[in-house]
Amino acid sequence: MEGEQTPVVTRVVDPLSIADWDAQIARIEGASFFHTAAWARVLEGTYGYKPLYLVSTQEGSIRGLLPLMEVNSWVTGKRGVSLPFSDECPPIGSGVGALVAEMRRMGEERGWKYWEVRGGEAPEAGAEPSISFFEHSLQLGAEEKIFSGLEGSVRRAIRKAEKEGVSVEVATSLEAVRTFYELHCRTRQKHGVPPQPFEFFANFQRHVLAHNLGFVVIARHGGMPIAASVFVHFGSEAIYKYGASDEKFKHFRGANLVMWHGIQRLTRAGFHRLGFGRTSQGNEGLRRFKLGWGAEERLLSYFRFDLPGNQYVTGLDDAPGLANKAVSLMPVSLAKVTGHFMYRHVG
Repeated sequence: MEGEQTPVVTRVVDPLSIADWDAQIARIEGASFFHTAAWARVLEGTYGYKPLYLVSTQEGSIRGLLPLMEVNSWVTGKRGVSLPFSDECPPIGSGVGALVAEMRRMGEERGWKYWEVRGGEAPEAGAEPSISFFEHSLQLGAEEKIFSGLEGSVRRAIRKAEKEGVSVEVATSLEAVRTFYELHCRTRQKHGVPPQPFEFFANFQRHVLAHNLGFVVIARHGGMPIAASVFVHFGSEAIYKYGASDEKFKHFRGANLVMWHGIQRLTRAGFHRLGFGRTSQGNEGLRRFKLGWGAEERLLSYFRFDLPGNQYVTGLDDAPGLANKAVSLMPVSLAKVTGHFMYRHVG
């Protein structure tokens, strides 16, 4: 009948099979890099996770999205995560309630231990966060205004790096990713965390950087790489995804110069906002570093629903423990092997 609305349909899709996926989700408020097909390709190609993205469609267009990857591990069990290795990837658009209900049904049908939603509002009334982090973001605009909004110590660090002759390059090549990865491995060892396998970053370069969805900024002193950061972007927003540096050269303040050049590049390209990713509430040093850039702070919550227990899990803790100490004492080569085995199971 004339005037009747086309019904909304909820279904499961694979974003890798939809040619215009990114164009469709770009029209939905809240869509970020983590909702893109490129990020799905990295996760599926590296770890074999199964994409089970829930969408609500009307008249053939996506109106709501709850991205899910199924992690099926003989070590840690089978579950649905939105999304693995993503700082924040909440449901977006309309019909979220129906999408969450479908996630419940699908999780029971597929025998998941739990499902987890990273970020956004509580997926259901009464849901309590399983864990919360700090998230920081910087509104981009005039460079002079941003620079004046930095803490004095940050401005001095940038000037010191420039005075010391630290050079900066921006690249998207596999060679640049290899340079970042070596710094990344040393940084991870320092913090007692195994590095992701290089295959992850090779896929990241192939599916993300090579398609103009991000870039690597590398700082060098005397030709030696001393710091590097990886930025990604989608729509009008960008994310500082990874940072690494060589502890022996930290007095050159390469990490500060790398961040500043990333901000300048994004500002000149017309991006409106830079997200700094999640920060553990106990990591005061990283929190202060991000606040030093004039970033605004908010709480970022994850919600985990235990299917066998039919309840939300609360009180999860990401504080470092003995495992972190053990990794920090490993040779880098052994830490790489550990990461290669571990990451596909932790999701």
